[in-house]
Amino acid sequence: MLNDPRSHGLWEKTAPPAPLTEPLHGTASADVVIVGGGYTGLSAALHLAEAGTSVVLLEAQEFGFGGAGRNVGLINAGMWVTPENFPKELGSLYGERLLDLLGNGPYVVRDLIDRHDIPCELERNGTLHCATDEEGLKELEERARQWQMRGAAVELLDAAETERRIGTQAYKGSLLDRRAGTLQPLAYARGLAHAALKAGAQLHTKSAVTAYEDRGSRKIVRTNEGEVSADWVIVATDAYSTGPWEVLRQEQVYLPYFNLATEPLSESQLKTILPGREGCWDTKEVLSSFRMDQAGRLVFGSVGALRGTGTSIHKAWAHRSLSRLFPQLANISFEAEWYGMIGMTDNALPRLHKFAPNVISFCGYNGRGISPGTTFGKVLANHILGRIDEAALPLPFTDPKMPPLRPMKEAYYELGAQIAHFAGERF
Repeated sequence: MLNDPRSHGLWEKTAPPAPLTEPLHGTASADVVIVGGGYTGLSAALHLAEAGTSVVLLEAQEFGFGGAGRNVGLINAGMWVTPENFPKELGSLYGERLLDLLGNGPYVVRDLIDRHDIPCELERNGTLHCATDEEGLKELEERARQWQMRGAAVELLDAAETERRIGTQAYKGSLLDRRAGTLQPLAYARGLAHAALKAGAQLHTKSAVTAYEDRGSRKIVRTNEGEVSADWVIVATDAYSTGPWEVLRQEQVYLPYFNLATEPLSESQLKTILPGREGCWDTKEVLSSFRMDQAGRLVFGSVGALRGTGTSIHKAWAHRSLSRLFPQLANISFEAEWYGMIGMTDNALPRLHKFAPNVISFCGYNGRGISPGTTFGKVLANHILGRIDEAALPLPFTDPKMPPLRPMKEAYYELGAQIAHFAGERF
């Protein structure tokens, strides 16, 4: 997008076309105006439109331009933090409520894909969280215990079964989450856009919001070429926020993440590497992830940005790492490369904000955008429709909280990833 092959890489090359849309021109009126065309905004637009509510969605660039079109494509349940940390951070009421919602989030994603026949390379065989050492295995044992106490469909696998499923002896074991899976993330975002349009929502791209005005019962949202008045505003721009609600970007620390896609593997290689098409990531502090796309390309990623010195460092590390995991890929070529930014909150949990009466926002995906974004789009729609009152929401409304030393932390993450990958896999 924007003539940058490193923004969306493989996903832009292989996703079905986005629906044809135009920038907002002139004035419009709706029950709800949504700012942002990622998973949360598009899911909210779809659910509202299906209920007969008039919706106008404004996207600054293209559908899935932010994290929705750049991520690995893992449909995970929950968040990065362990289940028991939810009530510790949020209290018992909201902690258990949010955990239940996000634990079942992958099913919401699957339902939308099935119901609207969205072509996005959905794989339903689960994900594998892979232990790189004994400490990592203990972490997975504890995660398994906490999820199983709540009835989740997760299972701790030993090293032999992990090797059978992945095709490498690199791991001590893994946590299989049968709720989860993979998809083509940009294709999913575009599919949601098609479904929302079909349901009656008005969608506008190239329509960055420049100003907001509260006129009591009516809210005015302006772009360079038009404005929308509405009863409600949903701000769904998350870590890529600019304009009136840039505070959503400012309250999150950027963690860069890159992906490299190999050329399609041979038939013999596909029989030995991820034959079940599970999505994988490991327990290292500077973690790695990998999954297969529908055409048999291995998508391999880690923390880091493909810019400056990081480009050559991360790509060289990826070649070394893949060669260790799968020696048969020692001479494999990369067909595409891209990166984006993950927005991290200080407690690694999402947040609900109310900027004014009837002006609400969800943010803080913390690297888990597909399921939480889709699910909270539905939650926000149901709140506006009167199906969920404020007391029953899965999170309380809170004020934005600025992280200390944000620029320093962001520079540290980008440089630290380069240092780790420069030294990594050399011995």
